[in-house]
Amino acid sequence: MKKVRHKKILEIIEKQNVETQEELAACLREEGFAVTQATVSRDIRELKLSKVSAGGGRQKYIALKQSDRPLGDKYVRVLRDGFHSMEMAQNILVMKTVSGMAMAVAAAIDSLQFPEVVGCIAGDDTIMIAVRTVEDTERLMGRIREMIDR
Repeated sequence: MKKVRHKKILEIIEKQNVETQEELAACLREEGFAVTQATVSRDIRELKLSKVSAGGGRQKYIALKQSDRPLGDKYVRVLRDGFHSMEMAQNILVMKTVSGMAMAVAAAIDSLQFPEVVGCIAGDDTIMIAVRTVEDTERLMGRIREMIDR
């Protein structure tokens, strides 16, 4: 049942701009799935869904990982679209994003698999990126700047 529900979620977010977990749960219920908000929250995590800007101050869920096509360019685009600024604090890189984009940008950073990155923690518009060393933080900042400036 979970695989069928996950497939339906991906189908829904591809066809509609779904902004909240509640909207997604309502769409699933319309399709005959008995779901709770907790189930939808788990599904979002398992599917690695992120929010991106849908224009007009609205957001929507997208699936960053899709095994049927390479997504490197999409991850870079999410990074570019969401990036605002970054500042080094020893081996922690603090990145500011457009409001509501931190989780999508953090997921993109994780998916780009920078060897310097240990992990990311994202809020609404701020990401704390744990980096292995101070030197790695400087190297990572340079790599991110190159991606953004292309």
